[in-house]
Amino acid sequence: MASGFRRRAGGDGVSGLRELRPSFVVPGPSGVAIRDRLRVSEADAAVLCEVGVFLGSLAAGDLAVRSRQGLGHDAAGWAARKRELTAGSSARWAGSITKATHDQWALARRGQAAEMAWLHGQIAQIQARLARPLGAKASRREGLVRGYALRAQWHAKSRRLHALRGRLAAVGANWAAGRVRVVRGGKRLAHLRHHLDEAGLDERAWRERWRAARMFLAADGDSGKRSGNETIRVTTSGQLSLKLPAALAHLANAPHGRYALDATVAFQHRGQEWLDRVTANRAVAYRIHHDTLRGRWYVTASWQRAAVPVLPLQAALAKGVVAVDMNDDHLAAWHLDVHGNPVGEPQRFFYDLSGTTAHRDAQIRHALTRLLHHTRHSGAAAIAIEDLDFTDGTSRERHGRNKRFRRLISRFPTARLKARLVSMAAEQDVAVVAVDPAYTSRWGAQHWQRPLATPTRKTTRHDAAAVAIGRRALGHPVRRRTPPPPHDRSDRAGHRSVQARLGTRRREETRPHSPGPRTRCVPPGSGAKAGDQNTQHRSGCSAEQQSWQQDSLPLSL
Repeated sequence: MASGFRRRAGGDGVSGLRELRPSFVVPGPSGVAIRDRLRVSEADAAVLCEVGVFLGSLAAGDLAVRSRQGLGHDAAGWAARKRELTAGSSARWAGSITKATHDQWALARRGQAAEMAWLHGQIAQIQARLARPLGAKASRREGLVRGYALRAQWHAKSRRLHALRGRLAAVGANWAAGRVRVVRGGKRLAHLRHHLDEAGLDERAWRERWRAARMFLAADGDSGKRSGNETIRVTTSGQLSLKLPAALAHLANAPHGRYALDATVAFQHRGQEWLDRVTANRAVAYRIHHDTLRGRWYVTASWQRAAVPVLPLQAALAKGVVAVDMNDDHLAAWHLDVHGNPVGEPQRFFYDLSGTTAHRDAQIRHALTRLLHHTRHSGAAAIAIEDLDFTDGTSRERHGRNKRFRRLISRFPTARLKARLVSMAAEQDVAVVAVDPAYTSRWGAQHWQRPLATPTRKTTRHDAAAVAIGRRALGHPVRRRTPPPPHDRSDRAGHRSVQARLGTRRREETRPHSPGPRTRCVPPGSGAKAGDQNTQHRSGCSAEQQSWQQDSLPLSL
């Protein structure tokens, strides 16, 4: 990855370099989600819309009640909300609605905490730059930031500082009082109602999207029940039925107040795993949603996986590692053996991050699939990536007026790429090792870019960074070799290498001597005595005649 993507760190006061965090194996995914299209009829679509809108209105009212309770919510309040919803729907629908409401409130609460942390960071950065003289340069060794270039810029930033402080005070007050701002259906879609012309929508199309986003057709599973879910049930034959609320019982076409759809479900991805859970009556959660842009209905099944013990780091790296340097348009990968030596040729897996979200997601999946195939073909059992975090990388205080670079960082899908890599690698039994991203591009280019370049291969800065990432994951220093020891004793002088792992036998010994005379005029392997180096000894040489050997002097002389 480009050096501009590296996160700057505070210096230690002497060298200006921060302490590196140790590498670790990323835990595998804890859940599974699969999706299939529902080819419903017009009658089924009408029933699903009516049920979803009705349950969505109940969910909206429950969310309003939960928001008013704030921090005073407890188990008794939860039970009271569930009893109130049961009268109009059912006990199972009420349980699903109250749990979804609690999760939505908790998500908004975490969003408030993240916003306050971001505001604190922005305020601290602006204060530090305002305290510096105009035009002052940054000093990484002394831990000083640069000052603003112009007086007008300094004045504008001071006004922004006051605005951020006011915003922080408002968010802090809401946090202390337990108030959250939640919009069922999404805040972005709600704001789009006032900008229909810019979005190219009419009011009818927007209302259709708004109704679909606010519908509630989701139910958690219950182990021990038939097919793992009594509210939304999918049998082993693919028959989907749902429990109707009490107010809509007249729509039932199956016994016990249920509605069975004409469409069948056939999960292609992980279908056997889903079938095993349904056959054993293990919990499976379902969600039915309507995509108004495509005019399609989908059902999503999800369940939790048993916690898999994290593989020890040394076991994951026993067969080497494929190191990956993430960039805005490709993944640069290189296979390293256990001693940190690059093996084979560097690989590049390109993708295009322009276009829609679905296009970018497909590009990332395709690139990661090729990366996993390369890892399995190379024989490695681990992939090393940087533990990147761009949450504060798009701030104007860090990159100034470079809007193009800030926009590039904003669109870079670090979280999604890592999440998809972990989930896809778990299915291939490939471990993912996260390393500290500090200085990998700089040190990789310094120590590995030129040595790995050949007349037929041009090694890029990204390839060299991948080598640095892999060596850091393996526990080796990034630099290639250490200098030889001083010539204070003849048995210690010689070139020593740190390419081998600590604990490897004969690691600290000198290189073995190659046969042949030590002259430049005679090539190695030639000459009468090239294969026997005992001729270099002054006495006791096996090549000399016995009569020529000089006896030791008698002690009496």
